[in-house]
Amino acid sequence: MVFSSLLFLFRYLPLVLVIYFIVPRKLRNTVLFIASLIFYAWGEPVYVVIMLFSTLVDYTHGMLVHHFKERGDLKKARMIVGSSMIINLALLGFFKYSDFIIGNINAITKSNIPLLNLALPIGISFYTFQTMSYTVDIYRGEAKVQKNIISFGAYVALFPQLIAGPIVQYKTIAEQLQERRESKDQFAYGVMRFMTGLGKKVLLANNIGLLWDTIQGMSSSNMTVLLSWMGITAFAFQIYFDFSGYSDMAIGLGNMFGFTFLENFNYPYMSKSITEFWRRWHISLGSWFRDYVYIPLGGNRAGLGKQIRNIAIVWLLTGIWHGASWNFVMWGVYFGVLLVIEKFVLLKYLKKLPVIVSHIYTIFLVWIGWVIFAFDDLSRGIDYLKTMFFVNGNAFASTETIYILLNYAVLFVILILASTDYPNRLAARFARKREESAVLSIAKAVFIIVIFVLAVAYLVDASYNPFLYFRF
Repeated sequence: MVFSSLLFLFRYLPLVLVIYFIVPRKLRNTVLFIASLIFYAWGEPVYVVIMLFSTLVDYTHGMLVHHFKERGDLKKARMIVGSSMIINLALLGFFKYSDFIIGNINAITKSNIPLLNLALPIGISFYTFQTMSYTVDIYRGEAKVQKNIISFGAYVALFPQLIAGPIVQYKTIAEQLQERRESKDQFAYGVMRFMTGLGKKVLLANNIGLLWDTIQGMSSSNMTVLLSWMGITAFAFQIYFDFSGYSDMAIGLGNMFGFTFLENFNYPYMSKSITEFWRRWHISLGSWFRDYVYIPLGGNRAGLGKQIRNIAIVWLLTGIWHGASWNFVMWGVYFGVLLVIEKFVLLKYLKKLPVIVSHIYTIFLVWIGWVIFAFDDLSRGIDYLKTMFFVNGNAFASTETIYILLNYAVLFVILILASTDYPNRLAARFARKREESAVLSIAKAVFIIVIFVLAVAYLVDASYNPFLYFRF
């Protein structure tokens, strides 16, 4: 089940909301826990067992860490944290990377070890990182131990952000699990935020994704240079509006149930450096690696060589986290190298350049990164890059290319504008005028209703409704 489905919009969500708000407050975490397990089991009943196992493991480890800290035995507390990490990473590694490892062993040794062909449990990369953060937060004293296993289970399985984030660190919602107070204003904001995300996903990501699917399916001999750039631009917008739209829906749903999740995107395509881009893109993942990997390794406090080592480790892990394929490893290495170069050489010069120049520099490098990311087959990715840079001898454009460009021109303009903060700034400018505030509120409501009607109309007739981050 996905948020952008008629089943979720008209059956599951209304039913859960009704039950949630009619039960006594002390039972609301129980409702969320059960509802979240049903949500997860809808597509993969078997893998609910994995989630429950992960929940039990980290609940128990959290209690043990708290116990040994209370006794002043920090050595045993650290051992328990280590045990939690080993079990969680082993679980993630088995399901996500076993076939990748076996395939590489076969390729290197010429052996024929059969692949396990395990289906990847949806959202395992997200909820595994969340549960690991819990025991670390308890050890560091940044959060109190959760003694109610139902409340902890609700945190782990919380369906609004279960399958694609944002990655919610336990310490950021520990108090909300016990003491949240839902309000009409927060619920209304949640509805508006959810509808905005739904529009991003269904009306923008899905429509531009059709163009990317068409172009990536072409052979390089039939592709023009302009078409290859249009294709990767389409993918860049698809993955942004797909993922940020899902994050908006998750944040909106959280608000409906009284939770406040941290933002996950901040207009990354407005960035003027790769460093800035990664402060704006998938913020919750970057924050997780900063808090639980980069800083514990020493961060930027241990000299130049170790700084570079720490950045390299973080970005190697970032690439591996995204998938069991060499293109994701290369993608992580690519951005790791760029970030090191910027940190120690380029960043001071980029700040002196005109904004448009630094922006073009950033978008150009991000687009190259998306080519690496998009193709599991490295040879196809390299071939696509060759086409983009005239290496394959392809024509710059053709009548078909111009026809496709004209067909998608309006959508591209909408995507460009929607990926910036200009619409919000314009709305805020009007909102500052008191006499227009009522009109603006009505306009917002009408806009949200129109988005919802158009999205539902699309879903009723749509056969194309992918979600890119399910694979991660």
